[in-house]
Amino acid sequence: MNGITEYLFSKQDTEYRDFQAKLMPTVEGKKFIGVRTPVLRQYAKEVAKSNFRDEFLNELPHCYFDENQLHAFVISLTKDFDKCIAETEAFLPYIDNWATCDQLSPKVFAKHKTKLLPYVDKWLVSEEEYTVRFGIKMLMQHFLDNDFDEKYMKKVASVKSDRYYINMMTAWYFATALAKQYTTAVKYIEQGALDKWTHNKAIQKARESFRITAEQKEYLKTLKK
Repeated sequence: MNGITEYLFSKQDTEYRDFQAKLMPTVEGKKFIGVRTPVLRQYAKEVAKSNFRDEFLNELPHCYFDENQLHAFVISLTKDFDKCIAETEAFLPYIDNWATCDQLSPKVFAKHKTKLLPYVDKWLVSEEEYTVRFGIKMLMQHFLDNDFDEKYMKKVASVKSDRYYINMMTAWYFATALAKQYTTAVKYIEQGALDKWTHNKAIQKARESFRITAEQKEYLKTLKK
């Protein structure tokens, strides 16, 4: 494992490290190495094929933010659903920032959406902030297009929290839903189903989207609280 950390430090960009630290106030500054995302993604492919892959994934908690990012990228490459979901569940409690949460995006989940749903339901009621955020993200990523059903939207609307990164993801979900499933999503805005901050943030993000028509943006503006 020391070899992985040494490699990451060999790819350090101190300016990028300082930039990242400002974006993630939930992580101590000393935990950032400063490895750029394309470098991490490429290295993740090497780790995923290595004989020390499982050892690295079992080495929790990691010390550095960049190690967590690498961990998320390696899991995201896992092709077997059962293995991937087990690795995801083992990792979720250790996620301590929005970036790692959002970078964790297993490709195999798109092929097993029915099997994914029971895990999403469990994540949505977790006590862990980033586990809930990840659950909402999965519904946004996989269930707003051909597999959309309003019951999934109701699940997101029912998440009530005072945690910033959960509410921000809820707002992002509804902004995306307004772009993809406008007729259904706008009802939740009209009915005030979300708390004031999340409601207004969803409208703001939707009005910044190129996928929302000018007429829809003007109407959404009238719904601000």
